[in-house]
Amino acid sequence: MKHAVGLAVLALMGCQSVRQAEGPRASAQLQPTTGNSTTGNATFSQVGDKVHVVATVSGLNPGQEHAFHIHEAGDCSALDGMSAKGHFNPYGKPHGNPATAERHAGDMPALKADASGNARLDTTLDVMSVKPGPASVVGRGLIVHASPDDYKTQPTGNAGARLACGVINPV
Repeated sequence: MKHAVGLAVLALMGCQSVRQAEGPRASAQLQPTTGNSTTGNATFSQVGDKVHVVATVSGLNPGQEHAFHIHEAGDCSALDGMSAKGHFNPYGKPHGNPATAERHAGDMPALKADASGNARLDTTLDVMSVKPGPASVVGRGLIVHASPDDYKTQPTGNAGARLACGVINPV
């Protein structure tokens, strides 16, 4: 019994040290733009020189991909989400696939809606940061688009209208 308790304490200490090794965190609550019902939330956690992004979104077109981007301004005051401005691009790169090095810091993988219009994204990205600096996502806008991202059309990926907008705030 003492051995089992000791192992449990060591396991908890290990979890605590992992948590301490992580850097700053941020989150965004997605609210629908006018005429839409898309909502959700996303978290951004600094892990070394990368950012772990977890998002849960509902109210999407069932079975469809939706572009998902970080935008320059943390402003969702416009009814259509346009106040969030263009894609977050601190290094002046072309728009591109998040699997490539040549892309905006705000280019992320698409949300893939299930048959009920729900999507979950769990990915780790580079080029962006939660820490202060030019690539920090804190204070930026988070946008869910109506269409899939073609990862070619400059500078937007032909992503279409903005279904939801949120501001990325520190946690």
